[in-house]
Amino acid sequence: MMCLCVIPALHLTRINCKYPKATHFHVNAMNFYPAIDLKDGKAVRLLRGDMAKATIFSEAPMDQATAFAEAGCKWLHLVDLNGAFAGEPVNVAPVDSIISATNASIQLGGGIRDMNTIGRWLEKGITRVILGTAAVEKPGFVQEAAKTFPGQVAVGIDARDGDAATRGWASSSGIKVVDVARRYENAGVAAIIYTDINRDGAMKGPNVEATEELANAVSIPVIASGGVSCLKDIQTLCQCEAPLEGIISGRALYDGMFSLQEALKTIAKFQN
Repeated sequence: MMCLCVIPALHLTRINCKYPKATHFHVNAMNFYPAIDLKDGKAVRLLRGDMAKATIFSEAPMDQATAFAEAGCKWLHLVDLNGAFAGEPVNVAPVDSIISATNASIQLGGGIRDMNTIGRWLEKGITRVILGTAAVEKPGFVQEAAKTFPGQVAVGIDARDGDAATRGWASSSGIKVVDVARRYENAGVAAIIYTDINRDGAMKGPNVEATEELANAVSIPVIASGGVSCLKDIQTLCQCEAPLEGIISGRALYDGMFSLQEALKTIAKFQN
């Protein structure tokens, strides 16, 4: 399957961030994370985070996860959408089935807001959990979790118009994305997953400028999410002026804009 975008030669200019650049940890390789968003037990994609605008892509998320893993993907990105709104895990059964069916590393977000829930998911075999709402509302808890489970806690920052959103993207915190991220410098957070809500599921390309600004402002590895629509978008993120750890994509894969193998090959071209 070919991407509908033509990949031109890119001429990228450096973004002058209003935040001073941070000293970064070395990123050995960029990862590609196919997204499986779970709603009512099914794999779906939302348009700009709106639960009423969900497109069902698979009635069997376990089969989709297995297909991604068999195609060569080392990581899976799972989100319990119902859990994000409920404040506790909801799509437990499909996540359990995915853990059992694949050997791929898995990062999971949605409804994870206490230490017991983190512990249960990690014991089941989740590689790392993503704390989103808690990262904005309970920074002390997130810092404690990162120290208790070193390397197994990531922070999810979902942005709408530059501010961090919470509770399944339904509420705005009024706090700038970079300010949230900087709370976790030297806290042991494994990664920051940055999503531009206005781009998510819209197939209009990622917010490269905002992603660069965040990645250059903190030393924590940043994973870009939201808006990836074709191979050109992946190439642009690979060549951006920031040391990204990975790229998440969902709808573009499901819509056949590119294959998983094409995405992996595109990223591999830019590895040292």
